[in-house]
Amino acid sequence: MDVRYSRQILFSPIGREGQDRLKEKHVLLIGAGALGTSNAEIMVRAGVGKVTIADRDYVEWSNLQRQQLYTEEDAAHEIPKAVAAKKRLESINGEVAINAEILDVTPVEMARLIDGVDLIIDATDNFDIRMIINDTAQKYGVPWIYGAIVGSYGLSYTVIPEETPCLHCLMKRIPMDGATCDTAGVISPIVQLIVAHQSAEALKILTGNHGALRKQLISYDIWSNQQSAIDVGALKEDSCPSCGQAPTYPFLDYESQTKTAVLCGRDTVQIRPASREKRDLQKVASKLSQTAEVRHNEFLLSFKKDPYRFVMFQDGRVLVHGTNDAQHAKTLYHRYLG
Repeated sequence: MDVRYSRQILFSPIGREGQDRLKEKHVLLIGAGALGTSNAEIMVRAGVGKVTIADRDYVEWSNLQRQQLYTEEDAAHEIPKAVAAKKRLESINGEVAINAEILDVTPVEMARLIDGVDLIIDATDNFDIRMIINDTAQKYGVPWIYGAIVGSYGLSYTVIPEETPCLHCLMKRIPMDGATCDTAGVISPIVQLIVAHQSAEALKILTGNHGALRKQLISYDIWSNQQSAIDVGALKEDSCPSCGQAPTYPFLDYESQTKTAVLCGRDTVQIRPASREKRDLQKVASKLSQTAEVRHNEFLLSFKKDPYRFVMFQDGRVLVHGTNDAQHAKTLYHRYLG
């Protein structure tokens, strides 16, 4: 329907040819939170042929402040985010095929989801999944767009396999201090700013305008009025195990994944992160103290988020008391400990 997309077609870098290309493309969105819902709506309104949304969570009241596809009814009935997003998106553009996947993204799931995908948009909230996305994208040669937000701060970067450094190459340049939206909060304007960068890059890729792609890692703090754009091209490493000359895709390996174990008879799940380096418990306690009462000593820290109690040890191992559901415990772990 030309009239639906007429203003987009009039934009000469897209035009009729670009619009026809969009109709043939398949975008995979990992995460249906703030970044995911906003990116999904833009892709659907733009006329992308198929959009797959993968998310493991359900709609909560705290989501409504920034996750634009959801309603009070969705929160009241605890509707899975992927399902609620699909329903809303289908009402926006019935020409687009929307696929909802209610699942935790693992290497096994990504190997299935990646089939036939032209672009991945990162809208998740934990680094484990981002590294799985990164290695999957490199293995199958699919471009992806990284995005992250917390507080008033956001980051974005576009990864093109065999051309740009991958996320593994840049790990030392990307802040990973453990802050999450549930511990440091988030304001909606930074969501929209990072989505604008992600979705613009997506449209460039999907319409074949690769020459217009941004080759930089960008960051913004919309509250303190700071921004940066770092040219990271020189950081591509031939020895990178994810995108180098002899890739092993380490984050698709079981040993590089977060492990969970239900402790028999204790209503407790133990979570062991992939990396076992010594944690700075004082630093973690300081971040958590803004939203919870934290107790700690040189060996461990503990805090409560009713009805759950968390205990974190120096090696990063965490006990989540109050549940024997490993998947739910993992969600709580990423929510509060990043």
